[in-house]
Amino acid sequence: MIAIVKYNAGNITSVQNALERLGYSSIVTDDPKLIQQAEKVIFPGVGEASSAMQYLRAKGLDEIIKNLTQPVLGICLGQQLLCQFSEEGNTECLGIFETSVKKFEPKLKVPHMGWNTLETQNSELYNGISSEENFYFVHSYYAEVCADTSAVCNYIVPFSASMQKDNFYATQFHPEKSSTVGEQLLLNFLKL
Repeated sequence: MIAIVKYNAGNITSVQNALERLGYSSIVTDDPKLIQQAEKVIFPGVGEASSAMQYLRAKGLDEIIKNLTQPVLGICLGQQLLCQFSEEGNTECLGIFETSVKKFEPKLKVPHMGWNTLETQNSELYNGISSEENFYFVHSYYAEVCADTSAVCNYIVPFSASMQKDNFYATQFHPEKSSTVGEQLLLNFLKL
């Protein structure tokens, strides 16, 4: 069973649809038992950090997520919430990745929206994916580059396009909106 974490954030349906296109069924849930029993957990999201964390804490999902041992994939806001702190609403986050989330200085257009290539790609999530491929981003906040960074994107500053630590994987970009290359990345995660 693949569990998609339901919380105070959007974009969950597009992730579920992407999994269905790959031939995988999933459940969308905020039930701690179902999340703990899942073979894989996907933690997607488009939204605002402080209200999302409030929902996770109210449901006891903050502690559940931190203690998961199966593969977990955070997407967009999901990646940011796996970090220690977000400037968005001065939010204490889950603290899996040892870095902070900052707001882009508006030297270029913010939000960062569109297709970008990645540097590094140091993770099994990128098996069969060339460094020339583009992924789709939409975000105004970014996770700083740190020891857990597995791919870097440059927009205004270099930032963590993806991260990995133990069983936790995360992407700032949206694999579910990144065409066939995004589907390959999701498939790589599902085969872990």
